[in-house]
Amino acid sequence: MKKILKYLKPYWFLALLAPIFMGVEVFFELLQPKLMEKIVDNGVLSTTLNLSEKIDVVLNTGLLMLLCVAIAGIGGILSAAFASTAANSFGNDVRKAVFSRVVDLSFEQKDKFTTGSLITRITNDVTQVQNFIMMSIRMFVRTILLFVGGIVMMYITSPKFAMVLGVILPIQVLIIISFLKKALPIFKQVQNKIDTVNSIVQENVNGVRVVKAYTREDYESKKFARANEDLSLTTLKVQKILAIVNPLMTIFLYIIVVAIIYLGAQQIHIDLPEILNNTGNPMTVGKVMAGLTYIFQILMSVIMLAMIVQSVTRAKVSIDRLNAVLDSNPTIMDCDEHSRPSQIGTVEYRNVNFNYPNLIGKPVISNFNLKIEKGESLAILGSTGSGKSSLVNLIPRFYDATSGAVLVNGVNVKEYHLQELREKIGIVLQQAELFSGTIKENLLWGDENASEEELVHYAKIAQADDFIRSFTDGYDTVISEKGASLSGGQKQRISIARALLKKPEILIFDDATSALDLATEANLYQALRANLQDTTLIIIAQRVASAKNADKIAIIDNGTLVACDTHDVLFKTCAIYQDIYNSQLRRGEEDEQ
Repeated sequence: MKKILKYLKPYWFLALLAPIFMGVEVFFELLQPKLMEKIVDNGVLSTTLNLSEKIDVVLNTGLLMLLCVAIAGIGGILSAAFASTAANSFGNDVRKAVFSRVVDLSFEQKDKFTTGSLITRITNDVTQVQNFIMMSIRMFVRTILLFVGGIVMMYITSPKFAMVLGVILPIQVLIIISFLKKALPIFKQVQNKIDTVNSIVQENVNGVRVVKAYTREDYESKKFARANEDLSLTTLKVQKILAIVNPLMTIFLYIIVVAIIYLGAQQIHIDLPEILNNTGNPMTVGKVMAGLTYIFQILMSVIMLAMIVQSVTRAKVSIDRLNAVLDSNPTIMDCDEHSRPSQIGTVEYRNVNFNYPNLIGKPVISNFNLKIEKGESLAILGSTGSGKSSLVNLIPRFYDATSGAVLVNGVNVKEYHLQELREKIGIVLQQAELFSGTIKENLLWGDENASEEELVHYAKIAQADDFIRSFTDGYDTVISEKGASLSGGQKQRISIARALLKKPEILIFDDATSALDLATEANLYQALRANLQDTTLIIIAQRVASAKNADKIAIIDNGTLVACDTHDVLFKTCAIYQDIYNSQLRRGEEDEQ
């Protein structure tokens, strides 16, 4: 709770003003029944005043009531305004903090959360906590003041009325608490069900082409329907529990009302001589009416208390889920005394072993040793799951080696300033990720200060300039969500141009040319060799055609280095490379036929 509440500190003054003005509202609300009592007993039903005097009492007291209503209304409006501002500002800060933490988390930690779950936490869970804060600094104060003040005023009006309330009210509160205890674990289930629904929606939105291609619309619709029904049934379960509370409140309300009316009528009969003689402190109709009003105020506060407790239970679940993210301190962090890379380029793997967290079994990478010189191009070939991508992910520290060391210019990557290390590394993935905006805006991710000439220059190297200019708006063409309006090859070339704009000293292609035809790919690598002689190029490839012109080719099998040499040497000495080459050559011949 403390971790979340610290985001309310900047708005403490607003959070303080809200309950103060709520106290003003409640105070004047509590005066209303006593003023009504005066109108009834000293005005309407008075036996000692004449008609004119009665009218004066009614009018003067009525005007005073209107003034109290106005003051209470102003207090309520100001309280709501301050509470809303404080809660919304708080929610905004929490949402930014959670998002920032999600961005900073290492891949290892992000693997623990589904995308749908993270979305739910940033949206739904933050909203739940925000509503809780607004209710706490406003309604909670109102509830307490109305409850305590109502009981005090009830006692002042009639101790017997207070005794009735003292007998029935504790029973009512205990029943409400017992129902809410049952509801708490179900609230947790509801949030988890929301995660599941969000995950399914996201999967289907992102993979809509695959769904349609395999005509799985009905299957996915049924899958969503099951998850949605599960959510609905779980929500209904908690709503059924909470629905019992309101009828119970109503029953207890009528019991107390009947008891007050009965006691009041009985006492009025007993005190009739005092009423007629205007002596003592008898029970009156006005007091009965005031008592009934206080009863409604007190029970209304109990209803609000039940709502607050419900909000607390929901907020508790959401706070725990948000803290799970906020408490996940990044495992990939700068060391206390880090080096700042000036010029880098040489990459060395020294006895590297790596396995993904919580993955049982043989390491993904085993006892790996390899050195890549600055300005050298290295292609990495291997079967699917051989550890190629895992290997290059260790260079920018997306993950850290389980043992051994990854060195850049002879320095362990763990000893570099993390941000500065990554700024000198360009990475292009097979699954090109583009963001909302124009092509130009996406390219500027590489260098936000790049000139138009630089944009065009690197787009030409990436073989992207021609197709970009073919669009009506050219570089200002707006990209649809996730680049759906572009082909796979076009997205890859834009991603390559974006990486080149970083002017990286180490450039990693993780199967980044898989969607390019051989001619375009050949032109790309030719342009790279001509323009990036000092850049270390690491290419993860599936095709021999993408690798054979590299300075060296590393063959990886089951996370181990089998061989590393030129195309010509490997073709003569490495059986695995020969098999890959021959199988792809035969496949190419079959495709031509």
